[in-house]
Amino acid sequence: MNEQNEWVSLRRAAEILGVHPATVRNWADEGKIASRRTPGNHRRFRRADLLQVAQTQGDLPPVEVKLIIQNALGQTRMQIGDGALIDAPWYTAMSDTTRSAMRSRGREVLEALRSYLASGAPDEKLSHAILIGQQYATILHSDGLTLPQAMRGFFYFSDFVINSILTWSEVTPPRSAPEWASLLRHVNAFMNTMLLSIAEYYQEE
Repeated sequence: MNEQNEWVSLRRAAEILGVHPATVRNWADEGKIASRRTPGNHRRFRRADLLQVAQTQGDLPPVEVKLIIQNALGQTRMQIGDGALIDAPWYTAMSDTTRSAMRSRGREVLEALRSYLASGAPDEKLSHAILIGQQYATILHSDGLTLPQAMRGFFYFSDFVINSILTWSEVTPPRSAPEWASLLRHVNAFMNTMLLSIAEYYQEE
C-alpha cells in the first residue's frame, strides 16, 4: 500500500498535525478532515489527507519548516496540558510567572528558528540564537534555577524540535537524505548556539 494512503490512528494524526487529539477529533466531526471507523469504532485518518490539511495552516515557506515548527509547538503544548511535567524538578522549580515567560520564549525560539532556516541558515542569523539564550538564562537565573536545571528544561524543549524533524522525514513525500541531514545540522547549529549562550551567561554570573 502506498504510504500516503496509509490510515493512521487519532494519536498519530495529532502528532503529524502538531495539535491535541481532541482538536483532530473536532475537525473530523466538523468535516474538515476525512476519517473512517474501524470495526472497534476507532477513528482512522488517511496520511495524505493530514498532510494536505497541515499545508493549509499557513503560507510561510518552506512548507517542511513550517510544519516541523507547528508540530514541535503542538507537542510541547500537549505535554504541558496533559500534566507530563508536574514531577520534573526543573519545571516545578519555576514560578508561575517564569513558566508563562518560558511559553512566550518558546514561541519566539521557534519563530526565530523558522526564520533562520527559511533564509538559508546564514551564520549571521545565529546572533538571534545568542540573544534568546541570554534572555532565557536571565529569566531562569533570576528565578533561582541552577544551570543544570536550565539545561534540562532546554533539552526537553529542543527534543520536540528534533523529534518533529524525524516525524516529518517519515511522513512527507520522499526527499533526499542529504536534504534532511542538512536541515538537522542547521537546527542543531541554532539550538547549540542558544545552549552555549545560556551556559556562558551562568558562567559570567
